[in-house]
Amino acid sequence: MTKTISAQYADVDFTPLDAFSAGEVVTHSPVRDVRLPSGKVLALITLDNGRDHRRPNTLGPATLKELHATLTGLKDRAAAGEIQAVGITGKQYILAAGADLSDISKVDSRESAKLIAQRGHQVLGMLGELGVPSFAFVNGLALGGGVEIALNSTYRTVDASAAAIALPEVFLGIIPGWGGSTLLPNLIGIENALEVVISNPLKQNRTLKPKQAFEYGMFDAIFAPANFLEDSLRWADGVLAGSVKVERKNQPGKIERTVKWPVAIKMARGMLESKIGTEPRSPYAALELLEAARSGSIADGFAREDEALADLVTGDQFAASMYAFDLVQKRAKRPVGAPDKELARAVTKVGVIGAGLMASQFALLFVRKLQVPVLITDLDQARVDKGLAYIRDEIGKLEAKGRVDSDTANKLRGLVHGTTDKSEYADCDFVIEAVFEETSVKQQVFGEIEQIIAEDAILATNTSSLSVEEIGAKLAHPERLVGFHFFNPVAVMPLIEIVKTPQTTDAALSTAFVVAKGLGKNAVLTADAPGFVVNRLLAKVMGEAARAVYEGTPVTAVEKAFAPLGLPMGPFQLIDLVGWKVAAHVQDTMAHAFPDRFYANENFHALAELPAVVEKDKGGRVTGWTKQAEKLLKGAVGSTPADAATILQRVQDGLAQEIRLMLDEGVVPEVEDIDLCLILGAGWPFIDGGASVYLDREGAAQRATGDTFHHPVIRGVSS
Repeated sequence: MTKTISAQYADVDFTPLDAFSAGEVVTHSPVRDVRLPSGKVLALITLDNGRDHRRPNTLGPATLKELHATLTGLKDRAAAGEIQAVGITGKQYILAAGADLSDISKVDSRESAKLIAQRGHQVLGMLGELGVPSFAFVNGLALGGGVEIALNSTYRTVDASAAAIALPEVFLGIIPGWGGSTLLPNLIGIENALEVVISNPLKQNRTLKPKQAFEYGMFDAIFAPANFLEDSLRWADGVLAGSVKVERKNQPGKIERTVKWPVAIKMARGMLESKIGTEPRSPYAALELLEAARSGSIADGFAREDEALADLVTGDQFAASMYAFDLVQKRAKRPVGAPDKELARAVTKVGVIGAGLMASQFALLFVRKLQVPVLITDLDQARVDKGLAYIRDEIGKLEAKGRVDSDTANKLRGLVHGTTDKSEYADCDFVIEAVFEETSVKQQVFGEIEQIIAEDAILATNTSSLSVEEIGAKLAHPERLVGFHFFNPVAVMPLIEIVKTPQTTDAALSTAFVVAKGLGKNAVLTADAPGFVVNRLLAKVMGEAARAVYEGTPVTAVEKAFAPLGLPMGPFQLIDLVGWKVAAHVQDTMAHAFPDRFYANENFHALAELPAVVEKDKGGRVTGWTKQAEKLLKGAVGSTPADAATILQRVQDGLAQEIRLMLDEGVVPEVEDIDLCLILGAGWPFIDGGASVYLDREGAAQRATGDTFHHPVIRGVSS
């Protein structure tokens, strides 16, 4: 006889978990009876932590304890014939954002970590053992344990406007441990499950839109938001009556389990090894659970999840991930040094100087997020028209994908205007330049615009490495100028470095921070120093890569030597992404500012003039130079190649030295701000915990500076 989930955990003592719920914001589980059109009664649980939508429901120990009591009561009512179904939904816009990670991060023993896994299985597993069908009505955000609530239920519906659906655990150094690793592949097939559980988290924590999740087979029905709950209840009544047939086309059959499943696992393992190496533990732990899920009982699968989660939660990589998670979830939302938002100027119209690709991306982002009039200008109408065409085309793509409706798309198109007449900047409150990366050019355009705009309008420069103070040196009001440095691709990268000069007013800074938040970005305040934060440190990475090449090290060997840093791409792949001209310019800026610490080579400018510099494979990895680049480099490359260990240590020690100097110079207030910038702006992996954590652990901070950045050193992955 197959063991039930309830029986599996019946003898487990969960009282030790009470110690981890002291500061928990409890998500309550009140119940109301809903009489369906057929006359049947569905008991509806609504998860609600009593906060607004800015504090999502989470599933901590006290929450799970209450939910267990709620479900136990409903099981008794079902046995007595009082109810014919159970439903579970969330407060407005949110089902649940998963486990309360603040509680999990307090766990200090494997035994306690295993208890957390077992408790989640015991409670959520009850949704499939109530004696009546259970329905999860996913009315909004569902992450991690939120998705696992749905997976443990008998049937599932989703609101078409839900913000995000995801199992992000692998991104955080753990695995979906409350049923996700076992139930999902048996619901939607192994290939789809690999995408959701492993691939998406490793793509900077990509989430699913409700339609995608429905098409994968994660949900049985999808309804519009206007009447989501009513439609879901009506649908559930049809399921209970047998008039609605639930078809699960992606549910794996015998052939998939015996033939397709092992092949998919093998391919996924090869992909992981080539892209991230073998050091990160959580992707491989998830892969093993997915592989084992093709056979055996659900109870067996849950037991495997218990052991895997216990191992990972008490491991070094999760500790580092929690440091990074805390930076992104808390520090990024309360930027250090940001003035009172009440000082900000209201932005009712935005001006973008330029109409090239970068300027057009700015304009598109501003109009989409702020939904205010946006003006672009350029030297001639042809360039303006090209920029406008790009913006309108991108809005059309958003409409075609269902990201915006037709009314919104038409509104956005109407809000963007382009001209060569700079007098139209007169009523702009916020003007940002996207012109050539040269101080004199930026000074010239700002000098022209300052004559036109209001005295309290804000000017912003997107310079990647130039001195903001120098750019504003010829302005009549330099105090209104701020650095507002985006990262490429503009729509995707979540960071904006906001740069303060000695003259910048709090009003200008406050406006910049409010605008950044309106754009959906995380802003970090930096001093006006060469390269600010991200480009200063990436210039160190790229400079050391260039040094190794000019010593005679093959480009592929250099890429491989940098792999332990854990960055999402190698140095030359990164240069190719940002552009060789931009990279050469940044490198020159840094070498000019700090000639004793930054490497630059005149050949990089020659390489930057080539149409293509490196060859790449289908996965985007650099495989060598183009023939033109090889010809150009011939005779310029030495014959003393460096080995991988030497290259890695040089870049590690160089980064540690630079971070210490940046802190001493006051570029940012604390090392946490540097880590935050690198996580958000350069994709530094969560399992490393940020650059400073990694450099402490590798001994680079001690070697280069005589001290560590953190006391005690934060645990995490080692290369």
